[in-house]
Amino acid sequence: MTSTLQPTKTTEAVKRPGRWLALCVLVLAVLLVAVDATVLGLATPYISEDLEPTGTQLLWIGDVYSFVIAGLLVSMGSLGDRVGRKRILLVGATAFGAISVLNAYASTPETMILARALLGVAGATLMPATLALIRNIFHDPRERSLAIGIWGATASAGTAVGPIAGGFLLEHFWWGSVFLINLPVMAVLVLVGIRQLPESRNANPGPWDIVSVVLSLVGMIGIVYAVKEAATHGFAWPTLAAGLLGAGALYGFVRRQLTLPSPLLDMRLFRNRGFGGAVLADLLTILGLSGLVFFLSQYLQLVQGRPPFEAGLAELPAAVGAVASGLVAGHAARRFSVRAVVCAGLAAIGLALAALTVIDRSTGYPLLGAALLVVGVGAGFSFTVTSDVILSSVPKDQAGAASAVSETAYELGAALGIAALGSIVTAVYSGFTAPAGTPAGAHESLGGAVEVAAHMPAPEAETMLTAARESFVDGLTLATGAGAAVLLATAAAAWFLLRNERLDSKP
Repeated sequence: MTSTLQPTKTTEAVKRPGRWLALCVLVLAVLLVAVDATVLGLATPYISEDLEPTGTQLLWIGDVYSFVIAGLLVSMGSLGDRVGRKRILLVGATAFGAISVLNAYASTPETMILARALLGVAGATLMPATLALIRNIFHDPRERSLAIGIWGATASAGTAVGPIAGGFLLEHFWWGSVFLINLPVMAVLVLVGIRQLPESRNANPGPWDIVSVVLSLVGMIGIVYAVKEAATHGFAWPTLAAGLLGAGALYGFVRRQLTLPSPLLDMRLFRNRGFGGAVLADLLTILGLSGLVFFLSQYLQLVQGRPPFEAGLAELPAAVGAVASGLVAGHAARRFSVRAVVCAGLAAIGLALAALTVIDRSTGYPLLGAALLVVGVGAGFSFTVTSDVILSSVPKDQAGAASAVSETAYELGAALGIAALGSIVTAVYSGFTAPAGTPAGAHESLGGAVEVAAHMPAPEAETMLTAARESFVDGLTLATGAGAAVLLATAAAAWFLLRNERLDSKP
């Protein structure tokens, strides 16, 4: 009797009942984070006008979330492996919704920066838990590839829903309303997730090492802060000190993981060339894309004069391309090869970014829309397959930590990209020639220039805005060109790092 029942139990383990409904809950968490990330870009001009941040504060508003989440992802992924991935996901979603209210009602740049930092703490619990649960719910490799594709497609759909919904809200309400759209999504996620998500954790996790948590946080924030400050203001003793502190903390983190019997992050994972290559590809891809992602909304609204809702619709092709390619990426990688699909995707993004280096103030939408579509298709192929490679390379018990590494690469790439490429845009922009007597705030950001122009005589205002917009576009095209170089170099590196890498076809 025992031998007769065993295959049935194995089959049920592979084909868990309710797994697709559970996936619907998980993608709500992805949607929550993706919408929040995209609406910030649309709301930036309004935040700049209302809160009047300096250029440095504006960059902090944009990247402090990435700083904090990058520093905590590994720790939170490991915590989920220990206390339960369902539990940490639901707690994080609740906190994410509550802190979104603080973002919505921030009244000073400092409060907004703090709110974004706290949101990073909550966000660090969400993304690793969703991917780790997918790894534990979907045991069949082909089904898991499709689930990861749906997961990635939802994130891409969120990047479309965010600007469109955000644009509508910005045209009818105040900028804080774009953060409140997190609340209904969070409520559905928590209420349905309590009933539908299965709990999973590492059976023998060991203690959660708080020293490693602190070293990881200090190390990531120190390194990213140093890069940001060096790119913006050049090297100075405080910048060098922050960089050395971060490097020392990360060195200590790695050494400690190699000696602990139950580390937060098993460093032996990086001995797998496919795992390491996929993580590096993710980091460099989002680094190269971040300049375009962060400044595109400002270009569409403040340079080309599009209203927020129209600007949101203009960004839709990237999401459409990513959704379509993400759903078939696993099948394509099995038919051709992992490296062929990933490298083709990365090269496509690089070429599309190169095409955008010719844009100016009057560039028509066909070029912009076509380039965004290609960027989306390339990103959908590359990110979906690299996520599958990362999850497939580890045992189920380490799924949270591995997922956290994947998300850390994404967030660290975003933070470094905003710091480096964003600083290129800011440096080029700040040097524009303005009429005598123009307030210094006009040189801090393009949003600041628009605000200053509202209080200047019409002829001087138009002259100043024309120069400011041209300088902003010059900075954007330079940053986009740098991003294209990064993506093409990453495609070449991935060709070697992902050699002989294959996705499993059998459970």
